[in-house]
Amino acid sequence: MDFALTEEQELIRTEVRNLARKFDWEYWRTKDYVGEYPHEFFDEFAKAGWLGIAIPREYGGGGLGITEACILLLEIAASGAGTTGCAPIHFAIFPPMPLVKYGTEEQKQRYLPRLATGELRMAFSVTEPDAGTDTSRITTRAIRDGDYWVVNGRKVWTSNAKYAHKTLLLARTTPYEQVSKKTKGMSLFMADLDPSACTLQEIHKLGRHAVDSNSLFIDNLRVHRDDLIGQEGEGFYHLLEGINPERIVIAAEAVGIGKAALARAVDYAKSRVVFGRPIGQNQGLQFPLADAYSKLECAELMVFKAAWLYDHGLPCGKEANIAKLRAAEAGFEACDWALQTHGGFGYAKEFDVERLWREVRLYKIAPVSQQMALNYIGEHVLGLPKSY
Repeated sequence: MDFALTEEQELIRTEVRNLARKFDWEYWRTKDYVGEYPHEFFDEFAKAGWLGIAIPREYGGGGLGITEACILLLEIAASGAGTTGCAPIHFAIFPPMPLVKYGTEEQKQRYLPRLATGELRMAFSVTEPDAGTDTSRITTRAIRDGDYWVVNGRKVWTSNAKYAHKTLLLARTTPYEQVSKKTKGMSLFMADLDPSACTLQEIHKLGRHAVDSNSLFIDNLRVHRDDLIGQEGEGFYHLLEGINPERIVIAAEAVGIGKAALARAVDYAKSRVVFGRPIGQNQGLQFPLADAYSKLECAELMVFKAAWLYDHGLPCGKEANIAKLRAAEAGFEACDWALQTHGGFGYAKEFDVERLWREVRLYKIAPVSQQMALNYIGEHVLGLPKSY
């Protein structure tokens, strides 16, 4: 059992850390305040080749695994970038997974090299207002018309779409009532975000103001048959290819955000003097920070165990869900104690921890809620009856 990073992985950690920290706290504070997309940050990471870290080498990517993607995203988050910095990068990592696994050679040649360089940007359109986590109940419909599919419907929480060219779109190609199994009859498309057929309505949200999330209204969007990913009617199963790696990299981000907040809290606790002593000397603050640190370390171990299993082609559903569950809790707790350590200043934007607190809260909801992760563990690990 070897917990050491390889020389290559250590180099990735160092290079990403150095690049990410060129963008300081003020940069992220400003992006959050004005709601401006971090183009400069994205362009720097694209130029350095990090967007294609998990895309096969023959298509212009790094050909590395989810372990390396976790190192990348954890270091970005730990630099203070938070989910604002991670989101534009991870949209180049997990949405292309079904394309890598199930796309035709022509599709891979057409899209993957441009995704790796950042020339092509992707969004992700699965969730619907009336379906939520019950994906089988989506109503967005794709109907065949010659060489095209005509898509109509509505999606919600389509993130990164304002600056994306394509979206990985899940639509019903066979009505729910006509399928033998409720998860059949859905298909995946690499769809254009054609403004003549797609209307975006931005959702104003608690955190990550700089990276958009949207309601997407689709009215007669034409998608060429060559942009069907994988097999017609099997889109839900193709989508599963990206679910475990998504949960693993999201968990890495949550750990990174917790580490960034904890580092701010420790620095403040050392320098802030009240009643003639640094507040970090008081066990009422020291113990919670030490406890938060221990929980982040435990969550990080599960993140990299899950990533290692995935990269070695081994089952990792249990570990991916536990990593996401524990990392979201540990990351939020670290941010909460960081805010508390700062006292009233924790509530002030200039000290940055309130932004991390707002951003990390997302990970207890998305990409799957804590309760759904527990459902998975209860049913598929403990063998208890299905609870939903």
